[in-house]
Amino acid sequence: MKFRTKAIHIGNERCKTTGAVVPPIHLASTYVQDVPGEWGDYDYSRSGNPTRDNMETTLAALENGIDALGFSSGMAATHCVTMLLESGDHIVAGTDIYGGTYRLLHKICNRSGISVSLADASEPTNIAKAVQPNTKLIWIESPGNPLMSITDIEACASVARDAGVLIGIDNTFATPALTRPLDLGIDIVMHSATKYLGGHSDALGGALVVKCQELRDRLYFIQNATGNCMSPLDSFLISRGMKTLDLRVRAQSESALTIARYLEADPRVKRVLYPGLPSSPGHDVAARQMDDGFGAMMSFEINGDFERAKRVTGSTQLFQLAVSLGAVESLIEQPASMSHASYDREDRIEHGINDELIRLSIGLEDTDDLIADLDQALNALA
Repeated sequence: MKFRTKAIHIGNERCKTTGAVVPPIHLASTYVQDVPGEWGDYDYSRSGNPTRDNMETTLAALENGIDALGFSSGMAATHCVTMLLESGDHIVAGTDIYGGTYRLLHKICNRSGISVSLADASEPTNIAKAVQPNTKLIWIESPGNPLMSITDIEACASVARDAGVLIGIDNTFATPALTRPLDLGIDIVMHSATKYLGGHSDALGGALVVKCQELRDRLYFIQNATGNCMSPLDSFLISRGMKTLDLRVRAQSESALTIARYLEADPRVKRVLYPGLPSSPGHDVAARQMDDGFGAMMSFEINGDFERAKRVTGSTQLFQLAVSLGAVESLIEQPASMSHASYDREDRIEHGINDELIRLSIGLEDTDDLIADLDQALNALA
């Protein structure tokens, strides 16, 4: 079964009671049992919910996993992975990661005695060199956030396998429409389902997808024990969003490439970070591991400083100044003051997240209109 067909039919079976084409939203918090101590498929919605199950079934099929787990947010999903570790363990993470992940690893995990090392994952040997005897987890993103760096997923999975450690990836930017990391050797795939999976800026959720039942059971135990699950309504909205995921991502990726080419030719722009450009250092790897598209996220640096970048991001009319990404409307933000403000400034600058960096999430508006909006906003540099 092809990707688009899976997204529409798997996990979206019609209601057996009414024949409704769209499965109902199950809002019940608890479920009647037939016999004391003998549990049916559902007992309490924290432990399992039919609407959440539907969403998890669809996503697992799209990622070629054996199961998925739905969480209240992407950060909740990532936190669940870190709770597999114990005091004294060590994590190796890429340098080009979401600011919230950086904050979790450096300012929450450290309270449990878990140490973290950052390494430039665009070169897998850097990850290998950072592995220590007590390393238990490698965490990467590709494309990275916010520098759009590309990691050779298969090579990093090989590093993890040789070291005998788990490897997880944040696949939010690429989505399973373009990259399926489990097929490349990854153990755990994480999504901020709020973004492309939902696709409409109206749902909040996260997810983990795995290919190993034992690992799934360990993660589910933590999720159930800590109570961090996706709500039925969010599950329904994200299920609905995944039905059009492939259509949206491919249209957005096509528009993003056109916009990246425009920005690359603009003298007001210092550099453009987008893996679809041949000038991108990770272009060849991205072309190999991404399926006929490079995603709809990009960043660029202006010829200017923090205040001038702030002025540009505040001057757009169609691009909305907001964090988050992956929805039908285009968004613009300044990582230094917004998505990556939680970085220690020294780390942020060291890892190339400069003051003049601007991040774009390309939506589904007409490409010419988006280019015209960026053009007039860049005039704020004059």
